[in-house]
Amino acid sequence: MSVPDPTPLRVAVVTGAGSGIGRAVALGLLREGYAVVLAGRRAEALGATVAQAGAAAGRACCVPTDVTDPAAVEALFASVQSRFGRLDLLFNNAGVGAPQATIDELSIAQWHTVVGTNLNGLFYCAREAFRMMRTQAPRGGRIINNGSISAHVPRPGTAPYTATKHAVTGLTRTLSLDGRAFDIACGQIDIGNAATDIAEPMRRGIRQADGTVRAEPLMDVDHAASAVLYMASLPLDANVQFMTVMATKMPYIGRG
Repeated sequence: MSVPDPTPLRVAVVTGAGSGIGRAVALGLLREGYAVVLAGRRAEALGATVAQAGAAAGRACCVPTDVTDPAAVEALFASVQSRFGRLDLLFNNAGVGAPQATIDELSIAQWHTVVGTNLNGLFYCAREAFRMMRTQAPRGGRIINNGSISAHVPRPGTAPYTATKHAVTGLTRTLSLDGRAFDIACGQIDIGNAATDIAEPMRRGIRQADGTVRAEPLMDVDHAASAVLYMASLPLDANVQFMTVMATKMPYIGRG
């Protein structure tokens, strides 16, 4: 007679899973035994992430999703409900930036693009995850929002990105408070200069507060993923509310 597996399958959703930090976290969760729903705009990029998962690829599910579209986000979480019946973790990671420019040089379209992804998209995903987590049995789950070093201090010429990341912090605090009654934990990771494609300008040289352009140190993206995995590993009666992980010598302490 077969013995049932005493450990229930843990289910995670990772947005922006087709590259960078999202890809590294999705692969880490798969290695940890999660079933992972990979969400992102580009189906081919999601498939490339799964291709790196090796033997764990069978627990990966790709759902191409534009997080700026509320209907698409609803469909994403409906597919999670239909396939798995529950959700244990949301890594709310999808984000974009805009070229460095003073606020008068930014277009309205650039502002809306950044706000639509970094704030609205994060809200849409948290809303659907919260809805699932509060009503499922057993109740509860964890939401980890990807903030940024810019949630604390800006780079020059980054008004939309910095504004959205400060807003993410407010949403994290509210979700953490509102989730208490439903066994939903919410924390935020603020990452500085993980070596991904989006951080390549830091390697080449980026404008500093004093007007100079200088290259900045980067850290391996797996360090950021390991930090997220630690946050996810905690029982729901413990929470990392905020964590900063960064390249040691990047200009953050003393920036400006």
